[in-house]
Amino acid sequence: MAFLDVVAWVQVSGGRMLAVRSRGRDLLYLPGGKREPGEDDWSALSREVREELALELDRASFRELGVVWAPAHDQPDFARVRMACFTAAYAGAMTAAGEVDEYVYVGRGDRHLLAPAAGAALDLAESRGLLTS
Repeated sequence: MAFLDVVAWVQVSGGRMLAVRSRGRDLLYLPGGKREPGEDDWSALSREVREELALELDRASFRELGVVWAPAHDQPDFARVRMACFTAAYAGAMTAAGEVDEYVYVGRGDRHLLAPAAGAALDLAESRGLLTS
């Protein structure tokens, strides 16, 4: 079975990581998603964040944080997810848009609210010293 290949934005504020709930989903995910044909990581992620949170990412601050692999959640055609995680500064007023119903900042104690790949990204952010207790 194929894996789902996606990009995600890791945004940390106050030692907590941003997560979003997409319409009809039971768990939280990271902002981001699948690349459209011909899109590179920057183009895909900046488009997804614009669609989901009405924000513009800053190209000059765009950095790869790492790649995580996790079981796919709520994706019947895929067993696993490969999620390339990036950080970037942003401009604009954050608002839930498109398919996103809400956004929240989560910490280590909120792992049970996260889809497996988002939980793996939380671990990645912690390993890079971005989270606080």
